[in-house]
Amino acid sequence: MQDISRRSLLGAGVGAVAAMGIAGCGPLGSGGNGSSSRGAASVGGKGGASPSPSNVRLIGDGSTSDTGKQPHQPPKPVPLQPGETPPQFVVFSWDGAGEVGNGLFPRFLKLAKEHDAAMTFFLSGLYLLPESKKTLYKPPNNAIGASDIGYLTDAHIKATLANVRQAWLDGHEIGTHFNGHFCSGHGTVENWTSDQWASEIDQAVSFVTEWRTNSGWTDLDPLPFDYRKELVGSRTPCLLGQKNLIPTAAKLGWRYDASSPGGLQQWPDKLQGVWDFPLQSIPFPGHSFQVLSMDYNMLANQSKNSTNGMTSRYPEWRKQAAAAYLAGFERAHTTNRAPFFIGNHFEEWNGGLYMDAVEEALKRIAGEKDVRLVSFRQFADWLDVQDPAVLAKLRTLQVGQAPEGGWNTFFKAA
Repeated sequence: MQDISRRSLLGAGVGAVAAMGIAGCGPLGSGGNGSSSRGAASVGGKGGASPSPSNVRLIGDGSTSDTGKQPHQPPKPVPLQPGETPPQFVVFSWDGAGEVGNGLFPRFLKLAKEHDAAMTFFLSGLYLLPESKKTLYKPPNNAIGASDIGYLTDAHIKATLANVRQAWLDGHEIGTHFNGHFCSGHGTVENWTSDQWASEIDQAVSFVTEWRTNSGWTDLDPLPFDYRKELVGSRTPCLLGQKNLIPTAAKLGWRYDASSPGGLQQWPDKLQGVWDFPLQSIPFPGHSFQVLSMDYNMLANQSKNSTNGMTSRYPEWRKQAAAAYLAGFERAHTTNRAPFFIGNHFEEWNGGLYMDAVEEALKRIAGEKDVRLVSFRQFADWLDVQDPAVLAKLRTLQVGQAPEGGWNTFFKAA
């Protein structure tokens, strides 16, 4: 049995998990190894071929590059028209976004391509920094080189680079999950100041944009994007520290932050000019309370502090996790059409059942009417072209509340 008490909700009991809305993220590999219906906003997943050398402009030391407009992006969004039903946006996102040989990163890239989906991958900067260069990392309120998620092997860094590269070419967003993932003790990110968040961000960007210098590898292709322009959003470790992060995110011109814990299935608003995209409380089949829409919180309510729970219960837990995601989707899709946000890690907890559950949910959701499987950045693009009065009206709809008289009547009332 593997103990994950460091991330077991800071001592909260299982019954408190949903109420507190705290999410955890462990080292990669813990618990095992280290549609056309989307209409105008569908994101193509075909292709992803490498840019030709003539179209590549190296940036800095050649770790990153400018290869032009990102492939497989949706058409320019347009405002909702009078009487039009809002699309059902669904965002699948991934914390850490490293590949450690378990095949999960390529598995979900393939799944996304098969279902014309875009996703957001929150890359941990340390996953591109060799452990031999760990002293380059100076985390706020922690020892030089410290990290609560450790460092990847050289082979796994190379695999991560390859998958991040392919993700961008396939049309996905590359955000940040910052670096050392400190969730408890004196150095927790919950207590970081805005200036300390700025330092952490600077370092995360440097690890992504200078991996060639830090590793000495000259035989690998550069990442095909300018990360300083690409980076427009984040999710903090364990959903902690957003209050002091937001001022820094606003100064950097970031579009959104996805770190709010315990959000509701309602239309989002901004914090200091930054879109607030929280993980959401969703129905948890078999329980009177709700659960946060993230794999870790499913686990915390099922096997408590173990990533290797009772194997006899894996089929039951898998069914319950998939049913929770689908219940959250159905509640929004049939009522207020609030966007649905799902968070994940590339993990094999409890035999990988959460990966199977999210795959089942994505396949089921992708076939539904008016669904748009997008990245957070693409959703922000859509929000930014809408009439503020329309968005304000949408925010009046509570969780599970359908517009009285239908959408045409609802917007006429606006």
